[in-house]
Amino acid sequence: MASTTIEPEMDVGVPEPRGTKRPIDENEGPRKPKKIRALDPDVVNKIAAGEIIVAPMHALKELIENAVDAGSTSVEILVKEGGLKLLQITDNGHGIDRDDLPILCERFTTSKLKEFEDLTSIATYGFRGEALASISHIAHLTVTTKTADSSCAWRAHYGDGKLVPPKPGQPAAPKATAGRGGTQITVEDLFYNVPTRRRAFRSASEEYAKILDVVGRYAVHCSGVAFSCRKYGDAGVSISTAVALNTIDRIRQIHGSAVANELVEFSAKDEKLGFSATGLVTNANYHVKRTTILLFINHRSVESTAIKRAIEQTYSSFLPKGGHPFVYIDLEIEPHRLDVNVHPTKREVNFLNEDEIIDTICAEIRTKLAEVDSSRTFLTQTLLPSVQTLGPSHSTQAQDPDTALRTPAPTKKPYEHNLIRTDSRVRKITSMLSPATATQQPTPDDPEAEPPSTQTVLDEGLTYTTTDREPLKIALTSVKNLRAQVRDSMHTPLTETIASHTYVGLVDEQRRIAAVQAGVKLYLIDYGMFCNEFFYQLGLTDFGNFGTIRLEPPPKLVDLLRIAAEGELEAATQEQQHADTEEQRSIFANAPDLVAKTLLERREMLSEYFSIHISDGGHLLTLPLLLRGYLPCLGKLPRFLLRLGPYVNWTSEQDCFRTFLSELAAFYTPEQLPRPSPPGPQGQNQEDMGSDNTESGAEDEFVTKRRAQMARMLEHVVFPALRARLVATTRLLRGAVEVADLKGLYRTFERC
Repeated sequence: MASTTIEPEMDVGVPEPRGTKRPIDENEGPRKPKKIRALDPDVVNKIAAGEIIVAPMHALKELIENAVDAGSTSVEILVKEGGLKLLQITDNGHGIDRDDLPILCERFTTSKLKEFEDLTSIATYGFRGEALASISHIAHLTVTTKTADSSCAWRAHYGDGKLVPPKPGQPAAPKATAGRGGTQITVEDLFYNVPTRRRAFRSASEEYAKILDVVGRYAVHCSGVAFSCRKYGDAGVSISTAVALNTIDRIRQIHGSAVANELVEFSAKDEKLGFSATGLVTNANYHVKRTTILLFINHRSVESTAIKRAIEQTYSSFLPKGGHPFVYIDLEIEPHRLDVNVHPTKREVNFLNEDEIIDTICAEIRTKLAEVDSSRTFLTQTLLPSVQTLGPSHSTQAQDPDTALRTPAPTKKPYEHNLIRTDSRVRKITSMLSPATATQQPTPDDPEAEPPSTQTVLDEGLTYTTTDREPLKIALTSVKNLRAQVRDSMHTPLTETIASHTYVGLVDEQRRIAAVQAGVKLYLIDYGMFCNEFFYQLGLTDFGNFGTIRLEPPPKLVDLLRIAAEGELEAATQEQQHADTEEQRSIFANAPDLVAKTLLERREMLSEYFSIHISDGGHLLTLPLLLRGYLPCLGKLPRFLLRLGPYVNWTSEQDCFRTFLSELAAFYTPEQLPRPSPPGPQGQNQEDMGSDNTESGAEDEFVTKRRAQMARMLEHVVFPALRARLVATTRLLRGAVEVADLKGLYRTFERC
């Protein structure tokens, strides 16, 4: 019963008032202050390493600064798994002495400071001697170095700031090895003994992007130093700058031509404030969604929130809302006015008269932007086809030399607001249907003819048959070399333009000009030049596997050559009125027999590689078919055959294939058609078609049919094939001209 009377007084559900002292437990004695102990040196070093090396990018920054301090002119960087697995930097600087290697990775060992007062005049990147020491405590560090007066290189392995043996049981002393002048530092398994820090990194690609940002900053600033950075296992490099490049070209290499083309140079100086600043900033024609500032104070890459805020405020009156600039500033301040030892990673610095210096720099930038804005110009484009409007290509993507020529796919899918109609005549009922016709039927007595569904109006009465011939696998070195030459001369912007174009229409049949649209830009294309290159590439791609055009009845080879020789003789006589016509007649009289003999001697090769079959009696049976649905002008056949004699190098394999395919491409290239005759009582073009009314009438009918056929072939066969397979080369820049840009017109009207 006693327990029942005590329970109401012990209400555990009522909380004690705040601040109530807890009574001391009888078993607990009086508390004593804990002892202060010195941390274990290993713990101290790991804490310091965690402050200095926060991520792989910080380790790389320290290593780059050491390499540049060593007088290097070449810095090569190799990264694996974002720098966590491997981070290697190789330079060609003055190296490290063999005697200095034992204390290289001890804390606060440096060749740049002797007294504390030296901090006020420090002019190098690194100075505290903590970078390699910190790295050695959280990674496996290997240093290979060679000085100019050393007969060999020395390799040393470090762990926890001391020399360690490369393998158990081996000596820890540096080992002589082969190597080039300079230093190579290899950092493996970064944060291997700090698992919490290592798990904090999201992805290797994100860390690699941060590394590229660090390398890109120093690659822009360090003139006279070549930088390269690549992933482990990749053949190509992500960043590459040459020694001789100036600052603008370095920015072009790292950040692109869109930035480099709009840069404005500025400089500011004030002796009273003890600073001088130079730099490059973008003008009002360039803006992006995020500000990019490359800030170097006394040649050290740093960040400054105050400078960034002031720069953005300066540009706010020049750029549209939401637009931000690209800024590169090289600021030099007298060393005694600068404190570089305020941040473990030296990411931030303090300097005197900060507000005044920033105001001076922004005032100079504002003046330069106002000068450019007041004299802004607009680029216009003429209609001359010889004008080059597409910029040079900087693509360095490696390609397999054994693969066939392929056109890269368009990089971006256009949004709806970027699409406009190409031609008011496009949206017609026939544009919704394939160019098939139901009126054309295969002949009943031809069992090999294809069914009606595969016949098109482009076939012009031709019948296609299939064969059982197995495709040849061409492994000739000469053909591979010719394909590689085409790939090496590829112009990426023009290739992507052709790969994403829409055919608008035929402009001029005599000058062979057609209009195409790519995105919101309109181009005039010299389709004669483009077709010549395209059919040459088809010859290389389908080498040895051409189709055949069967000639019925087969003409005699010598007769065709004589027709061509007579035409050449007539043309030569008109061009050279004072030449010896007897000598010319003798040359052209013997040429058909000589060329026919040459082709007959090589008819096996012509049949195997080029699908040109010649009978024993000298009749031409077939011609190569390069593109289904496209019929070359057979009127050019005699001249094509005649040129196979003197214009093909039959002695060298590679030159033979190159010259033969060039002549074949010229034969397949669409011919120049005369302009349509103006309507009149005669209805004939006497200048183009001849003086005889009967013959000119027949030729005019042929030209009219050929013009209609050519228009259909260009729209439905040639330009779709160009879009799918053409690798545009730099030579084709002369054949493309931009005549309209919708966004450019909008900008012009907005400024008016």
